[in-house]
Amino acid sequence: MHHHFKPSHFFTTLGSHEPVLTIASGDTVSTTTVDAAGRDHTGEQITERGNPQTGPFYIEGAEPGDTLKISLDVLKPNRPTGWSAKILASNVVEPDGVKDLPILSDNERIAIWNVDTDGGTASLELATGKLELPLEPMLGCFGVAPARSQAISTATSGEHGGNMDYRGFRQGATAYFPVFVPGALFCLGDGHALQGDGEIVGTGIEISMDVSFTVQLLKGKRSTWPRGENEDYIFTAGNARPLDQALQHATSEMLSWLCSDYGFDTLTANILMGQAIRYEIGNVFDPAYTVICKMPKRFGNLRLEPQTHP
Repeated sequence: MHHHFKPSHFFTTLGSHEPVLTIASGDTVSTTTVDAAGRDHTGEQITERGNPQTGPFYIEGAEPGDTLKISLDVLKPNRPTGWSAKILASNVVEPDGVKDLPILSDNERIAIWNVDTDGGTASLELATGKLELPLEPMLGCFGVAPARSQAISTATSGEHGGNMDYRGFRQGATAYFPVFVPGALFCLGDGHALQGDGEIVGTGIEISMDVSFTVQLLKGKRSTWPRGENEDYIFTAGNARPLDQALQHATSEMLSWLCSDYGFDTLTANILMGQAIRYEIGNVFDPAYTVICKMPKRFGNLRLEPQTHP
C-alpha cells in the first residue's frame, strides 16, 4: 500500500511517542519533512528548532529482535532556498588555529543558498564570485525509538540511529535499524541539500524535503547498530564519543554482519576487512560522533539475494 501522509506535528526526540500512522511491511509512505529550524516548504517556521522529526510510523508486527529495512526512494528538496553555517567548528582545527577562524556577528554567521532542484545545484553569492555545487540530498537524522522508554534528543545519535549526518543516506540507499520497541516507531527529518563529510560547520545546507520511503520488516534478524547499503557498498554506522569508540562500534558491527549473513568464518572476515574496509566520518560536531565502516561489494562473495539482508 502507498500512503500519503501530511504531518501536523513533529518531535525533537526519538522515543516511544504516539504513532502518527500504522503501516505494514512492504508499504510505501510519501510525506514531507521540515528543516532543522522547523521551517516548511514555504520557509515558515511551523514547529520548534532542533531537527524536528516526521513520525513516528508504527510498523505492524515489528518487535525487539527484528530489523527494520528502510529504502530511501525519494529525497527531494521542496523549496528554492536552504541555509548553512559558515564557520568551521573549533574542534576540527588545531587548538592554536581557533583564533584564526573568522569572527562574525550572529546575523552574519548564516549563509542562504539558492537551491535549484531542476538544475541539480546549490549556489551562493560571495564577494569573490558565485559558488555553485552539485546537490546531493540526504537525511541527517532518522531512526527508530530506543529501548527502555528512552526519548533521546535529535541532536545526537546511538544504536537507534538519530543525528548521524552521514551523506551516504541519500536517495537510492537502504538503511537498516535494530528494533527496540513494538512497532519500531520510525521517524525521519533533518534534510540536507548537500553536506561535506563530518558536518564540520555544524550544518549541511538545511532544507525541507519531499520524501518517500518503503519499509520491510526482517523478522528475527538481529542487528546492533545501524546498517546501510547502496549499489557499491554495504556499510555500518557507529555512534559515540570519542571517535575511536564510534569506529569500534562500526567495525564490530561489520564483522558480525559478514559472518552472520555473508557466509564468512571469523578468520576470513578478519583477513578481508584488514585489506578491503573503507571508513568515512558522518559527523564530528554532534554530542556523539559517527564513523561509517564500508565494505566494497566487489570484494568477496557479497552479492546475495536481498531477503538475506541485513
